[in-house]
Amino acid sequence: MPPPSETHPTRGGSPVPAERPDMNEVVGRDDLLLLTLDTLRYDVAVELAAAGRLPNLTAHLPGGTWEKRHAPGSFTYASHQAMFAGFLPTPATPGPHPRLFAARFAGSETTADGTFVFDSPDLVSGLAAHGYRTVCVGGVGFFNKQGALGDVLPGLFQESHWEPEFSVASPTSFEAQVARAEKTVSELPADQRLFLFVNASALHQPNWFHLPGATKDAGDSLSTHAAALEYVDRHVGRLFTAMSSRRRCFAIVCSDHGTAYGDDGYTGHRLAHESVWTVPYGHFFLEPPA
Repeated sequence: MPPPSETHPTRGGSPVPAERPDMNEVVGRDDLLLLTLDTLRYDVAVELAAAGRLPNLTAHLPGGTWEKRHAPGSFTYASHQAMFAGFLPTPATPGPHPRLFAARFAGSETTADGTFVFDSPDLVSGLAAHGYRTVCVGGVGFFNKQGALGDVLPGLFQESHWEPEFSVASPTSFEAQVARAEKTVSELPADQRLFLFVNASALHQPNWFHLPGATKDAGDSLSTHAAALEYVDRHVGRLFTAMSSRRRCFAIVCSDHGTAYGDDGYTGHRLAHESVWTVPYGHFFLEPPA
C-alpha cells in the first residue's frame, strides 16, 4: 500500500464552503449524525480521497471531496467543547461564516438566517429540548467515563456508551462503535428523532496495527494514519445505513484536529501547527431507502 505524500495536496479537497441548509427546517424533521474522526489530518484525508482509497466516504462528500477547515481546538477536549457549543470547524477562507448551530447570545456575527439557535448552553441539550434522543458513542479517553474528566463530554447526552473495545488501543474499535450505533437505532421508537454523536478513535495514536506488516516498535506514521482512515471507510457505510434506515439524516463528518508526525520537528497535537489546525470537513444528507 503506497503511503500518502508528506506534502499538503489540494487535489481531492476544496476550500469552498459546502452548501448550507436551513437548519431550522432540518432540526425536528431529520435525524442528525455528528461523526468526528479524531485526530484525522487534512492532507492525508484529501490524498486518500483523490486516490480513490475512501470509496464509502467520498460517495457522500459533496463532489467527492473534503472541505478544508480550521479546527476550533488543538486537542479533543477543547475542540469538542467548542463543537458542542455550535462552533464546528471554520471554513479556511476569510469570513465571517454563518454557522449551522449557535447558542443565543447578543452580537454573534456568525448567527444568520438558517442557523438553528438554541437557548441552552450546548447543542446537545438544545436538541434534547426539541425532542431529540441524544446519544454518545465515545472513543478516545475523554469519553471513557472513567473519572470526572472522562464524564464531562458524555455527561451532556441523555445516553452514552463507552467500552474498552471502542478505545484507541483496539484494532477493531470502529466496528465495535458501529455495532453499538446500530443497536441504538434499532431500539428507538419509529417516531423518535435521534441525534447520534460518534467519536471514532481509530485514527488516534496508536494506529500502527491498521497497516499490514507494521510493527509496534516502528510506531505510528503517516502511512499507518492513512491505513486507519481506510479501515474506518470500510465500515462507515454500515453507520450511514443505520442512520438513514428510519428517515432522512443530516450528517456531519469531520476531524476535531490533526496531528503531527515529525512535521517541522513536532509530534502529536495540542500545539499550534498547520498539521493540527487544518482539518477535513463534510456535511450531507443521507436519504432513507425508497
